[in-house]
Amino acid sequence: MSGDEEFERWPTEVPPDVPSTLDWVVMCADMATVHAAQRYRCIVALWDDAIAEEHRNDRDAVLVERSVRLEVAGALRITEHAAGRLMGLGRALVYRYPTVLDSMSRAAITDTHATIIVDGLDQLESVREDLVAEVLAAAEEMATGPFRRHVRRIVDREREATLAEQHAAAVTHRHVRVEPGVDGMAWLTAHLPAVEAHAILGRLTAIAKTLDDERTLDHKRADVFGDLLIDGETTSLPDSARGIRPTVAITVPALTLLTGDGPAAQVDGVGPIPLDRARELCGAASGWMRVLTHPETGVVLSVGREQYRPPADLRRLVAWRAARCMAPGCGIPADRCDIDHTIDWHHGGHTDASNLAPLCRGHHTLKHHTDWRVRAKPGGTLEWTSPAGRVYLVQPERRIPQFTTDPPPF
Repeated sequence: MSGDEEFERWPTEVPPDVPSTLDWVVMCADMATVHAAQRYRCIVALWDDAIAEEHRNDRDAVLVERSVRLEVAGALRITEHAAGRLMGLGRALVYRYPTVLDSMSRAAITDTHATIIVDGLDQLESVREDLVAEVLAAAEEMATGPFRRHVRRIVDREREATLAEQHAAAVTHRHVRVEPGVDGMAWLTAHLPAVEAHAILGRLTAIAKTLDDERTLDHKRADVFGDLLIDGETTSLPDSARGIRPTVAITVPALTLLTGDGPAAQVDGVGPIPLDRARELCGAASGWMRVLTHPETGVVLSVGREQYRPPADLRRLVAWRAARCMAPGCGIPADRCDIDHTIDWHHGGHTDASNLAPLCRGHHTLKHHTDWRVRAKPGGTLEWTSPAGRVYLVQPERRIPQFTTDPPPF
């Protein structure tokens, strides 16, 4: 028998009892959903255990929640915001929507379906129990996209009678945020009433269309937006609210500073920029700090036990070194943090760079009032030990240069 004839004897179709590649994809997705349901249960159990311990130790429930949130974030290597989201969803599913969690445990719905249900029905506290069965039945039949729209229609239907009251409540959550982008860019977003949002976009578009140049309409709108907010008419505002008055921290290599030739200057929170641009920013700033890559005279690195409050230049240096809150995973800028003594001043800690680190107010409180332990390591690193015994090392963004004097050649 030839090789070709032997090959033709093999079946050309996969037997029906052998899973196909797609079957494996579905099975893996189902297992992930089942594991996600169990993860929610475990997170809630961890939280409940901490609450029970809090009752025995008479601790603040808010601190307990913050401590557990940091514990989960550190263990899963996610942000505290994401950990808090998992905790909130878990508690909702375990205590308010147990039938939804059971369905998820059977992989009858996905994690996304469960999230849509919680986010939607939590807006309808007075009638949510009456709607769970209806919504869950739809979830077990529909893909996530149509299901999301289905839940939104249900929510709109139930909220129609109280729309004015709901809108008034929603307005209290308006805010403006900046999120970092790439290549020196950032996202500036505003959550505000829809009428005002569309009116703002309409005005930006109308002004942009009067500008006759090569820029695209999007470019013009963005430029007009910046021009109006930065250079617009603000005579009714106090002086402190007009224009931009930044405090800029700039690292300038000595060669670049002296000759104009060398590595680019670094602007804190922005990145490398040309020296001319760095000088331009410094000229617009009401206060700025130079950190050169050679010894700078007059910088106070320590006042020992002489005083509790760090001098201004030491505070700036510690904040510059860290750049962010020195708690695990926290991204709050150092200039919005407290400068904390790692070893408490009242317990013999010194006021020096090796014992100081920026902590946001929440993590500062957590450090002093929960079972988290913090120890300073060389170079500004902090070692955090969680109540569960896990250890996290938080490195500063920069290092304070160490300088030595070369011995004479003879």
